[in-house]
Amino acid sequence: MQRRPLVLAAALAAGLSFAGTAAHAQDFPPKKAVTLVVGFAAGGSADIAARIIAKKLGDNIGQSVIVENKPGAGGNLAHAQVANGPADGSVLLFGSIGPLSIAPHMMKVSYDPLKDLAPITMGVTFPNVLVVPASTGVKTLGEFVAKAKREPGKLDFASTGPGSAAHLAGELLNDVAKIDTVHVPYKGGAPALQDVLGGRVAAFYAAPPSALPHIEAGKLIPLATTGLARPAYLPNVPTVAETYPGFDATNWYAFVASAKTPKPLLDRWNTEIVKVLNAPDVRENLLKHGQTAAPGTREDLGKFIGTEYAKWGRIVRERKITAD
Repeated sequence: MQRRPLVLAAALAAGLSFAGTAAHAQDFPPKKAVTLVVGFAAGGSADIAARIIAKKLGDNIGQSVIVENKPGAGGNLAHAQVANGPADGSVLLFGSIGPLSIAPHMMKVSYDPLKDLAPITMGVTFPNVLVVPASTGVKTLGEFVAKAKREPGKLDFASTGPGSAAHLAGELLNDVAKIDTVHVPYKGGAPALQDVLGGRVAAFYAAPPSALPHIEAGKLIPLATTGLARPAYLPNVPTVAETYPGFDATNWYAFVASAKTPKPLLDRWNTEIVKVLNAPDVRENLLKHGQTAAPGTREDLGKFIGTEYAKWGRIVRERKITAD
C-alpha cells in the first residue's frame, strides 16, 4: 500500500525535473553569447551579410551575437560543426546552398542536411556574377565562351569550394556552352577574389558583395549574372539565361541550427531573425552589398532546401561532377 505514493512521488519528481530541464533548454535569449557560424573566410559575401544581420540581432535581443568564420571544404566543416554541436539555441549557422543542397551529392560529409540541421528562416538571396580581370581584354560572355573554345582546358575559374554555388555555376556553363573550363576551389570568396584580381585565375563566379567595389573601380569586368533576372545593382549586365535560356544558379544563405534544438527555441529564433531581415536599414544595407533579404517561415525554408537538394543532386549525377 505504501508503494503507490512512492511511485507517484517519483513520477512527480521526474516530471518536475524534466519540466525544469525543458524550461532551461528553452531560455531565450541564451544566457551566454550567441555564435553565428559562417563557413567561409572573413570578407566574403557570407561574412558580410552575417555581420550586418548579427549586429542588429544582438541589439534586438540584448545579447552578443558573435560571427565565427570556419572556412574549409566549401563550407562543409562549419555545417558539420553545427549539426553535431550544442542544441541549446546558442549556436546558429548561416548555412549556404553548397553544403545544404549540393556537396552531399559529391562527397562524403559527416552530416545529413535534411535530418541533422533544422531550418529557421531564409536569410538572403542573390545571383553570382561571372567576372574576369580587366587586363584580360574579355568584355562579354560571348567573348569568354569563344576564348574557352579556342583554348579548351586552359581557362580556369575560381569558386568558394567544391560543391559551392560558384562551382556548379561554372560546371553548368561548361555544359550549356559546350566548353571546358577548369575548376579551382578556394576556402572563401575573399582569397578567390584576390587571385582573380591578381590575374592568377582567369574568372570567378563571385558574390556581388565582394565583387561590386572592384567592378565599380574598373578592376573586374562583369560578363553575366547567374540568376534568371538582372539584379537592380547591375542593370546593364546580362544574365547567362539571356544567352542560354533556363540557366539558373541563384545563390542563397539561410539560418539553420542543430536539429536537436527544441522547437520553441527554433520558433523564437525565426521570429527574431525575420524581424531583423524586415528592418528597413538592414534590407538597405544588404542591398548595397548586392544581397536581397528573404525572410520566411521555417516550413517554407525546409521545403525549399528539399527542392534544391533534389535539383542539384540530379545535376551532379547527370554531369558526373565530383569534388576533385
